[in-house]
Amino acid sequence: MNPQTESDDTSAALAQNAFRGDLMRHLHTLPPAWREALDAPHIQTVLGKLDVMLADRLAQQVQIFPLRPFRALTEVAPEAVQVVLVGQDPYHGPNQAQGLAFSVPDFCPTPPSLRNMFTELKREYGEAWTPQRNSLVRWARQGALLLNTALTVEAHQAGSHAKCGWEHITDALIMRVLREPRPKVLLLWGKHAQAREGLLELNPPAGPILVLRANHPSPLSALRPPHPFIGCGHFSQANAWLREHGEAGIDWLLDKTPPAAPGYGGTEAISK
Repeated sequence: MNPQTESDDTSAALAQNAFRGDLMRHLHTLPPAWREALDAPHIQTVLGKLDVMLADRLAQQVQIFPLRPFRALTEVAPEAVQVVLVGQDPYHGPNQAQGLAFSVPDFCPTPPSLRNMFTELKREYGEAWTPQRNSLVRWARQGALLLNTALTVEAHQAGSHAKCGWEHITDALIMRVLREPRPKVLLLWGKHAQAREGLLELNPPAGPILVLRANHPSPLSALRPPHPFIGCGHFSQANAWLREHGEAGIDWLLDKTPPAAPGYGGTEAISK
């Protein structure tokens, strides 16, 4: 066996953020507003197929991340969303993915995409910027829905669940948010995220919307024209627009994690 592969397999076997199975039980513990957004028969069919697929892969001893695929929905209510930040799929290394797009635990090394997000924050906020923590729960609890397009991934296999049906689920969740009249900003970074813009035509939003587009913050595209991520100014632009529309915006530089709203907080009742 390749020593590197053996090392990776061992670390994955010890991962604390590995999915344990039973997707439908995770679904049933969600706050009612999110659970009802997934009640449509065709969405329930897709969820059932995903549940079977995940169970089959687990039975083949495949590690899947994260532990709680719906974590983003347990941190912010649909009516509280001010910013929708769409990612691709969870980080595929052990103990990285938290169920929040771009976020990893503070003890993890900062992933390259998140590092570029912090670089952009520093560029935008200058002297106000301070070194940032990797966990973005503090953003979520202020009203940022940090939603990946696919909510699960196999260990060391980026994009492995990208075409398994998750996009139907995440589209339904975004459409649920669009039904709220509260002004909100869509941050669409990269092609996967920008494909979600078509939902605005299918489901005209109930309130004002600002769409901001740029390349994905990955080092592969962050500086690439014509819409480089570095220099996009999206963090400050989003807040300026939200405040013009009477909203508080997101304190992107906040160090402390705010308390969760009643009924929320990322503590799904799933036994390990």
